[in-house]
Formats: sequence, structure tokens, C-alpha cells
Amino acid sequence: MTIQHKELANGRWQQMSFCEQMANIGSEIERSVNWRTKNNTEYSQKAFYRALELLELTISFTTIKSHFKELSRLKEVLLDFFLDNNYFNSTNDSIKKFFYHFAFAVRSKT
Repeated sequence: MTIQHKELANGRWQQMSFCEQMANIGSEIERSVNWRTKNNTEYSQKAFYRALELLELTISFTTIKSHFKELSRLKEVLLDFFLDNNYFNSTNDSIKKFFYHFAFAVRSKT
């Protein structure tokens, strides 16, 4: 897989707060869900893989054990929702709603 976020992977991602990282992941997830709703599988998958790449960066740089566990579970839920049989019964709204809080927190600081 080609790295889409080269600048972020080269260290810029680590400089962001956890909330900023999650809000950025959420933006890609929202794009993926929106394209999925419009039946554009190609764009939906591309956005999902970008989100997955950012999530992997967050997981690889986390030093807080509870964050690692939660991020790993989030990855499992997202993979299930987008690529498997949705065993967790996630919905478009529940997936998007999870990330809203991070975006709100980031916007509140500015």
C-alpha cells in the first residue's frame, strides 16, 4: 500500500494532540461513509484506507496503554464495518458520531 500521508508519517503526526489525530481520522471516515452512501465504492475505499493509515500512525506512536487498547478495538470495529460482515452492527451514524466529539474538542480550543 502506498503511503498517502508522507508528511505526517515523517513526524508531523506525533506533534499533533491525540484529539487532533482522532479528528483527522474522523474526517477521512466521514468522507468514506459519505461516499459509501452515494454508492461510490472506489472513493469510499480510498478514504477508508487513508483513515486506516492515520489510525495506524496513532497506534504506533501511542504511549498510553488504555489508548492502545481502545485504538486497537476501534480498528477492529472499522475493519468489520467497512470490509467484513459488520458483526458489531455498526451504522453510518454510529461510526461518524464516535468521531464528532474529537472534532468538537479541537474546534473548541481555537
